[in-house]
Amino acid sequence: MFRYLVRRTLWAIVLFLVIMFVTFVIFFMAPNNPARAICGGDQARPECIELATEKLGLDKSIVEQYRRFIGRLVPVSTPYSHGSFQTPHFKTPSLGTAFATSEELNTTILKAAPVTASLVIGGAVLWMLVGLAVGIYSALKPRSLIDRGAMVFVLIGVSAHPVWIGLILSYFFGVKWHLTPIANYANFFGAPADSGLPGGPWQWFYHMILPWCTFALLFSALYVRMIRANVMETLNEDFVRTARAKGAPERRVLFSHVLRNALLPVVTMLGMDIGVALGGAIFTEGIFQLPGLGRTVLLGINNQDLATIQAVVVFATVAILVFNLVVDLLYAWIDPRIRLS
Repeated sequence: MFRYLVRRTLWAIVLFLVIMFVTFVIFFMAPNNPARAICGGDQARPECIELATEKLGLDKSIVEQYRRFIGRLVPVSTPYSHGSFQTPHFKTPSLGTAFATSEELNTTILKAAPVTASLVIGGAVLWMLVGLAVGIYSALKPRSLIDRGAMVFVLIGVSAHPVWIGLILSYFFGVKWHLTPIANYANFFGAPADSGLPGGPWQWFYHMILPWCTFALLFSALYVRMIRANVMETLNEDFVRTARAKGAPERRVLFSHVLRNALLPVVTMLGMDIGVALGGAIFTEGIFQLPGLGRTVLLGINNQDLATIQAVVVFATVAILVFNLVVDLLYAWIDPRIRLS
């Protein structure tokens, strides 16, 4: 297991470096001029463009720009003198500074990331619960009323766009029936007393109900279909028939034999879908006005702020790599054949 962990970690580091190189090429070597955008676009004065170019380091060579780019991201150890002793000091990784607002992007990302994490993780828990419950029951009771209803649910979930789903849910549950809020975000740990904003665990949950439902509908429909097919296929395997012939209880057959094997592809798909979910979060955050990474990207696009967009890409890349590493380890724990191979 330890060797498997080391191999997957090294592969994640290599993949991170490759993605960072591609990110650098796209955002720093593309035919654009961030200095001109900062100084007002076509109405920019030459002296302002020259000063901004020097401040951003765009007058340096491509190699030097890339070295600075990686140097900000990697916590390099530097000697720190204290009296007659020198101790290693690790520099905190920096995502840079926003071109438009001059705000440290570490601060910006740390404010937006918990909102997107609340949406993605909460949505993932919801779609897994719905997918497991409906998918397993549909597989055990094929062609039943619930099974036919689940297929209609799958068709709607796969066909509908998140924006349309969010607007429909907002109209009925928020505007017409007044059951849930239709916009804004409540901090889980509470809002400042003088802000006048809602806060606390209950308000956080209350404000996230509609975003979670909107976000999870598409994925839960896909998981219902996949889990149903996997469970039905596994029920016909020889080892399941053998377990039943030996007199094993049906509950033990289902949980120890069927689900343990049928859910292996689900774990793999979950690791890939988290990346897709981060990209799709921009639609849900836009509908419900959530101050997450999606809105940060939109603001960066509107302001032509490449540094902000790049910071979100870097953070999302690290988050996806870490989550996929966790999924790989979980996959190896479920199926020992993976780590032994």
